[in-house]
Amino acid sequence: MQFYLAPLEGITGYVYRNAYEKFFHNVERYYTPFLAPNKNQSFTAREQNDVLPAHNMGMDVVPQILTNQGKHFIHTAKMLEQLGYREVNLNLGCPSATVVSKKKGAGFLAAPDALEHFLEEIFAETPVDISVKTRIGVDRVEEFGEILDVFNQFPIKELIIHPRLQKELYGNKPDWSVFAQAVKMSRAPLCYNGDIFTVADYERFCDEFPAIEKIMLGRGILRNPGLVDEIRSRKDLDYFVLKQFHDEILQGYRQAFSGDKPVLYKMRELWAYMLPLFSHGAEYKKKICKAERIRDYQISVEALFQSELYVLSKK
Repeated sequence: MQFYLAPLEGITGYVYRNAYEKFFHNVERYYTPFLAPNKNQSFTAREQNDVLPAHNMGMDVVPQILTNQGKHFIHTAKMLEQLGYREVNLNLGCPSATVVSKKKGAGFLAAPDALEHFLEEIFAETPVDISVKTRIGVDRVEEFGEILDVFNQFPIKELIIHPRLQKELYGNKPDWSVFAQAVKMSRAPLCYNGDIFTVADYERFCDEFPAIEKIMLGRGILRNPGLVDEIRSRKDLDYFVLKQFHDEILQGYRQAFSGDKPVLYKMRELWAYMLPLFSHGAEYKKKICKAERIRDYQISVEALFQSELYVLSKK
């Protein structure tokens, strides 16, 4: 099985990717949080930093693009080609209300005719391979048949399917019956994405879909950065390595941002996923999330790790 790290806006940028690659080095490919082309057709400072080759050394990285304008997609893809990228990913999966209201991300799925015209335009003029990350519709699972018919008209490098509707956000369960439909009918190679959080989740998926050889993990890795090692070798998470991983991310943000406040904001985003890894995470949540200075934050985090190591030593 090949594993990909999913793009999560604001979290899996180059700082996180580089730290993950350094300490875990167990996924085959990384996807950037989406680039959103603007009327100036230029990268923001954040986007520029995220796709700079110097910030992605030694990793297979695919930039993701969020737009419903063909000319914007093509121009962005051409800029990325100049940076050395050979594949871009189209975001048709973001369920955010802000994005969907603009008929972008998963919202674009509500207009299959417009989507088909858009795909005709970008496949005709984009100089690099195009993969697609998609949901299965907006309101009804019955939408997916027409959406897949549209996809099947184009040479999509890889179709990454998160089998939820846009309106579900991350609620309910991924619809494996719809994914099974894609397995039978898709002309593009498939990658699965959605709710693989444990070894048991992974094994159930493999039992159901033995022919699928690629899985994209997002929240599963954020919740447990050691998940892929657990899947591949049944190796338990090493909290010494996790602490080094955390410290590397903290240092990366301190280099990327000025002042304590933006750094701590980024770290709190990470802890929203990781705290359940710790036996006494709830006890330390307030101290970590309310810290206003990096030094106070570091003291609380150090205490949390020491508490967990003590718990593990007693097992």
